[in-house]
Amino acid sequence: MNLTLKIWRQAGPQDKGGLHTYQVAGISSDMSFLEMLDVLNEQLNEKGEEPIAFDHDCREGICGTCSLMINGQAHGPEVTTTCQLHMRSFADGDTITVEPWRAGPFPVIKDLIVDRSAFDRIIQSGGYISANTGSAPEANSVPAPRDKAMRAFNVATCIACGACVAACPNGSASLFVGAKITHLGELPQGQPERYTRVVDMVGQADVEGFGGCTNIGECAAACPKEIPLDVISQLNKDLRTALKSGH
Repeated sequence: MNLTLKIWRQAGPQDKGGLHTYQVAGISSDMSFLEMLDVLNEQLNEKGEEPIAFDHDCREGICGTCSLMINGQAHGPEVTTTCQLHMRSFADGDTITVEPWRAGPFPVIKDLIVDRSAFDRIIQSGGYISANTGSAPEANSVPAPRDKAMRAFNVATCIACGACVAACPNGSASLFVGAKITHLGELPQGQPERYTRVVDMVGQADVEGFGGCTNIGECAAACPKEIPLDVISQLNKDLRTALKSGH
């Protein structure tokens, strides 16, 4: 495959960025999108040009650090992470535009790398259980209904990649926060801090500058782990209950 790539280049957070055009040839349809970028960077190195900076780690669809906007879509045309997107999703001769996440709370560090530490601060504000239980308890010592346990497990698959924020016209983090709220709120261990947790996490999301949810649904459509939209309903329900009870 021969491709034309329009890639966002930005030297640093305070520098002006822009799209640069590159030609890349000999790309196998079995390559992942990141492997294609590796080939391009090898070509740039051979020419003595600075390679394109992009985030990656596990390349197995687990960590979420590979996040990119591809042709205006978070992670590209398939419902998966960028590292698991294969070049067979594109055609020979295609022009592909590659950009970093489009969100104010995710400032660009360099090229395609953004700072997503805002998510870390939201988790630090309340996304945990602080009860001191000593050593790890036996798994079945605290019974939980199967439907709640399965729902907690399913929403816990959120990898905090930020696709929900990048896809949302409002730059909302409600799907991410809703997943973390629902994960802990469905379990018995999460009940003592359930309402202080939601107030603290939503408050931190506001401080970070994330927008509000207007139920457009782009977040769930872009989520590579298919977190359901109804976690936002759970988030809003818990928040209303918390505020009414004076938390």
